Amino acid sequence: MALGGGTFQTQNKVLPGVYVNFVSQPSSMITMGERGTACLLFDCGWGEEGMQKIEAAEFQTKAERFFGYSYNAEETKILREICCGAKTLLCYRPNGGAKAEADLGLLHVTAKYSGLRGNDIRISITENVDTENAFDVTTFLGTKEMDRQTIKDIAELEENDFVIFSGEGAPTADAGKSLSGGTNASLNGENYEAFLAEAEKETFQALCYEGEDTLTKALFAAFTKRMRDEQGVKFVTVLYDYAANHEGIINVKTDARLVPWVTGMSAGAQVNESLTNREYSGAYEISAPISSQEAKEAIQNGQFVFYMDASSLRVLRDINSFTDFASDKNSTFSSNRVMRVLDGIANDVATVFSKYYLGKQSNHADGRNLFQSEIITYCDELQQMGAIENFSAADIVVEQGAEKQDVVISLQVQPVDAMEKLYMQVEII
Repeated sequence: MALGGGTFQTQNKVLPGVYVNFVSQPSSMITMGERGTACLLFDCGWGEEGMQKIEAAEFQTKAERFFGYSYNAEETKILREICCGAKTLLCYRPNGGAKAEADLGLLHVTAKYSGLRGNDIRISITENVDTENAFDVTTFLGTKEMDRQTIKDIAELEENDFVIFSGEGAPTADAGKSLSGGTNASLNGENYEAFLAEAEKETFQALCYEGEDTLTKALFAAFTKRMRDEQGVKFVTVLYDYAANHEGIINVKTDARLVPWVTGMSAGAQVNESLTNREYSGAYEISAPISSQEAKEAIQNGQFVFYMDASSLRVLRDINSFTDFASDKNSTFSSNRVMRVLDGIANDVATVFSKYYLGKQSNHADGRNLFQSEIITYCDELQQMGAIENFSAADIVVEQGAEKQDVVISLQVQPVDAMEKLYMQVEII
């Protein structure tokens, strides 16, 4: 066997042997970012404090475990509205509040989470009909049985999704006792500030505030503008009746109850989708008659409004609140579909640069050409999807910046928007 072997950087080996490098064929690392995540502060009196990531499918089947109420309950209606379009929920519950408790003889029971819903938990202890000196300890949420354990000593009990048991010794039969003392956290400006601080760490496409407090809306608007304009993190925020004049903020005007639905649909809409003329698919009964003049004024004012088409409620135009058009930023920026394309490009290119190039790839012609080819492949995919048009490799240039470590990209794209107006001329001969 030869003495030499291994890998090589240059052909400068001294010993005889076989030197082999294994490399993968270059392929694009930029993939289309997954859309469909909506973020909101939500507290219905139960659940884990802080931020939770919950898939829409999980919410449908495990709503009581997460929020203390069933999927079809009035208390979770806002989440159902969001899930009309969103695939993933980022739900933040404020810290604070007290946990409900109860004592049944030697057994002490504490609600797993703070909140008023804990007061609807009831524990019963009954003698087991099959085993001597054994007892069935049953946890009810309202009238629904959630857990049952058969034990002889309290120390055998294991916590479930709703309560934590403590104590030791033989249980005492009890027909049923409700927990008490559970309270919710007070909702104030500090809670919303804490929520936005946590939201800053997450990745999502749409942020929701369905309330009508002017100061809170201003807080959300300022957060959105800072994240988009200073941090380069692209998402939209949906507010009710707030003229923000910004492409990252959607101003829902028709009804505050529509904010969660618009949030979910905006989060889930793909870069080649528009919500213009989309039929409202939520659970609220909302009628929104609007005149042609009112509709025209709403569009001019950057308002996201609905209109009635027979008995169905539909989106008039999928627009954001930006209205201050100029030569370098025209009305195209008011289209949410266009902004989904631009935001997608910004987020996806930034993600792949941070993950695969930052501090890893040399800033020379070969390195920049590789990065450029990645973006070309990505834009070709956008074009195939119908999100942009007329793109060619000549529309992108990747160069070294002012400093050795700087990379500058010049990219021209033509986003595609949805058909909205039809002008037809019929010539009669």
